[in-house]
Amino acid sequence: MLILFCNNFIDQKQVDPDFENEYSAAVKAELITALIRFEALKNEKDVNKSLRLVETQPESTKAIYRGWMLSSSDYEIFYNALKEKNIELINSPEQYTSCHYLPNSYKWIEGYTPRSIWTNVSSDFKIDDVLPTISNEFGTDPIIVKDFVKSNKHSWKESCFIPDASDREQARKVITNFMRFQGKDLIEGLVFRKFEDLEFLTEHSKSGMPLTKEYRLFFLRGNLISVFQYWDEGDYQSEQPPLDNFITVAKNIDSNFFTMDIAKKKDGSWIIMELGDGQVSGVPDNAKLLEFYEMLGYI
Repeated sequence: MLILFCNNFIDQKQVDPDFENEYSAAVKAELITALIRFEALKNEKDVNKSLRLVETQPESTKAIYRGWMLSSSDYEIFYNALKEKNIELINSPEQYTSCHYLPNSYKWIEGYTPRSIWTNVSSDFKIDDVLPTISNEFGTDPIIVKDFVKSNKHSWKESCFIPDASDREQARKVITNFMRFQGKDLIEGLVFRKFEDLEFLTEHSKSGMPLTKEYRLFFLRGNLISVFQYWDEGDYQSEQPPLDNFITVAKNIDSNFFTMDIAKKKDGSWIIMELGDGQVSGVPDNAKLLEFYEMLGYI
């Protein structure tokens, strides 16, 4: 298995500092590694320049990318260019977006995850056009807003959380703030999700955002390979989540490598928060990285 990491913007032959620990773990796990130039791919749209340090393989080689998020179009270009070097990423472009974009994955987790609706954002999109739909769908329930991939949860009250979906003035304000924050980085459209009352863990030491009891599960080729505490702050009290139902759900998901974030509600039940492509999903600081990369090479 070949592991592709982003390189250091300043020293191209060194790994991105944010992935140094993962890179070291992959080397210790005796996996083959290579570096790509992320900025060349994302900003310059020059995939050949991005892959200049990646050697063509003598035979077909499976690979996993561990780096920053890519748009669906950039991932497809990346995927096809690697195939010309005899390298095949573990997830096809279709599989990448199937878990990376919540609307694409919703069909697999509906009933296990907060009720959600979404809308694409085109050039003529107006916030006021979506407010009646939000109110009709959620009534007075609290909701959160995000794009197809990310929220702005570290600015919780200003651009993420809407306490009452029927309060159009407040909803307009929060959605406006979120769209302004995302700017040109807003991905595809807007998603509105029912806010679930989760078991409180602690408050984030910097943003003050409420942290709740959540875990990140990594699945590789249908097998659960890792369970991590989602947050590096707060006392999880050694609690282990019940996994059987989530493992069953995972068997129907069309992806070779993905994450499933789960959370405990205040009433003691467990839900799925969202899925993610395993190649661009972060690994918490509390993770045992060597074990993680050994599993990537084992299966």
